Amino acid sequence: MKAAIAMTAPKQHSVSLRSVTKRYGALVAIDHVSLDVAPGEFLSLLGPSGSGKSTILMAIAGFVKPDEGDIVLDGQPITRLSPEKRNFGVVFQGYALFPHMTVAENVGYPLKLRGIGRADARERVQRVLDLVHLTAFADRQPKQLSGGQQQRVALARALVFEPAVVLLDEPLSALDKKLRAELQFELKALHERLGMTFINVTHDQEEAMTMSDRIVILNEGRVQQVGAPQSLYDAPQTRFVADFLGRANFLTGKVAGREGEILTLREGGEMIRARALHDEPVDSAAVVALRPERIEVRPQGATSADGLNAITGQVSSAIFSGAHFVFVVRTAFGDMIAMQPSFGAEQSFAAGDTVILQWPIEAGVAVRE
Repeated sequence: MKAAIAMTAPKQHSVSLRSVTKRYGALVAIDHVSLDVAPGEFLSLLGPSGSGKSTILMAIAGFVKPDEGDIVLDGQPITRLSPEKRNFGVVFQGYALFPHMTVAENVGYPLKLRGIGRADARERVQRVLDLVHLTAFADRQPKQLSGGQQQRVALARALVFEPAVVLLDEPLSALDKKLRAELQFELKALHERLGMTFINVTHDQEEAMTMSDRIVILNEGRVQQVGAPQSLYDAPQTRFVADFLGRANFLTGKVAGREGEILTLREGGEMIRARALHDEPVDSAAVVALRPERIEVRPQGATSADGLNAITGQVSSAIFSGAHFVFVVRTAFGDMIAMQPSFGAEQSFAAGDTVILQWPIEAGVAVRE
């Protein structure tokens, strides 16, 4: 097998941003962003519209020129290199396939631009079509394919020339929910098989958590927090991160005390304990983020074990949502949402019932506003 066409053990590359800034007049699209992407990592840039995630990706690709800062590949600055000299594979949101070309011709087009011989090009195209399960569609045109198949063609075209890095600009956003969920697992499995460095842009929290080794959460052009999906979900540092990455309750009260990394929050005669990631002084106001699925709803008068918070509330709404029963409960800390698995259980609470909400102390985390 020729090394030039092998796709089983590509060289892994690192990418770094060093205080990268991009302005469009008075608008600061990227505000001094610094981050490191490890060789072979699947990193997702996650944020709402206007957060700067796509601008960062296009700057890495070379289509956007930063006003300040540097973009570095394997320790070497590439900020001034043109896109074609960076050797990055890019999958655009709209796939950007050539409608007059067959699947094989679309996939082989980057090889034609690079002057790869016909025999080598044919073998590379065959390999990558096998990889994305499109061998049987080689002679079809894009209009004859489903949205998911077109997405695979775009991905194959980005992989066929063995790029240093693969850049994904919301590649699944045009697909329906069910297909998008299926392709998330396929794309993650493909990344694990290839071992290439992937940088993905998405506004879909579930997609980012499903596919990524690490997630960069952005807002208004700035990095809010970086970490592994579970770490970000379980230990958000700010209210924005907790609220954007999944659903969260926010319990506001006054800090009544602190023992090590555990603080006590008081409000309306109720007291709870939570993890403290920051320094919240006694008597200051604080906010605790708590995921709804960590809360157990119990009958009034139920006792709680050590290591659990327990507060009283009144159910204002009880909803069956398929996989869960969802309860909205009015408490001293405000309205709280609790989610409990519905499988094998009956909805045992209704609007107007007085209940006990309990959850592990470590499930709540004090966050910055």
